[in-house]
Amino acid sequence: MTFDAPAPAPRRTVRIGEAAALAGTTPRAVRHYHQVGLLPEPERGPDDRRRYGYEDIVRLLWIRRMTEAGLSLDDVRSVLTADDSRTRQAVLEALDHDLAEKEAVIRRQREVLRRLRRADSDVGLLSPAVGEVLDRLGAGPLRPDELDALLVTERFLGPAQAALQAAGFGILSTDEALRAEQDRLDRAAEALTDPDAPEVGELAAQYLAHYQAMEEAERAAGIDHDLYEPPVDVDQETGRVRWPGMEEAMRLPSDVTPVQLRIAELVGALYGARLAEENGGSCGEHRPPERPAGSPGERCGETRPGPVPGG
Repeated sequence: MTFDAPAPAPRRTVRIGEAAALAGTTPRAVRHYHQVGLLPEPERGPDDRRRYGYEDIVRLLWIRRMTEAGLSLDDVRSVLTADDSRTRQAVLEALDHDLAEKEAVIRRQREVLRRLRRADSDVGLLSPAVGEVLDRLGAGPLRPDELDALLVTERFLGPAQAALQAAGFGILSTDEALRAEQDRLDRAAEALTDPDAPEVGELAAQYLAHYQAMEEAERAAGIDHDLYEPPVDVDQETGRVRWPGMEEAMRLPSDVTPVQLRIAELVGALYGARLAEENGGSCGEHRPPERPAGSPGERCGETRPGPVPGG
């Protein structure tokens, strides 16, 4: 007959290392909980070291369980120090709301990553509207400067205008003739140095015809420009049109040349004159082509900058 040796009497307290191990954490974390007020300081033994009892270990276990559930240490403190059930419920409801917001942020981030992986280019970092337009057009890879332009447009004028701009870039990526014409015009504009040269006016007329051909190609491909009408503000007394975001966008540093600016102004003037002629001297319900970047504070029919060549 054999007898098991009697189990040793349980210790009433343990040191910090063993307390941390029993709770599944680290001594450093335990010390931090003391510092932030989550864990009361325990009594010290004859060796002046902290001694932890059963209740301390239980509190450490609760702290760890709450942090594993996603609660911050501040949240844990709020829950542990709640005076009554109603207060505790209010704290938990607030925490649940915060977690829901974080969850929504994570969902948006994952959606951006999915678009980025699907597009296999920086287009995936832009708004879904831009990607949808490019997908509808079956667009090929965009040029780096075109991606940069879309990012800037989205920042200052919003996703809708970026999507409309993307339609133009998408058409250029699929239509070799329009791409060749765009490149030819841009080279011609870069070669000019005098904004008052007669060739500038001729080039502006060619740009306008080119932009209108691009717009026709976009519409033929199923791009409804009315869906992307810019949110302009019209002063009822003066008739001045203000495009929110344009003022800030015009503060951007730029290497646009005087010739390119002059061409943009002339394109806007030519388009305005054509509209006035078509409508008996009144702009009516027509508006400038969505592609040209209109300037703030322009009246219907006044000279207004068109697109900046090469920009």
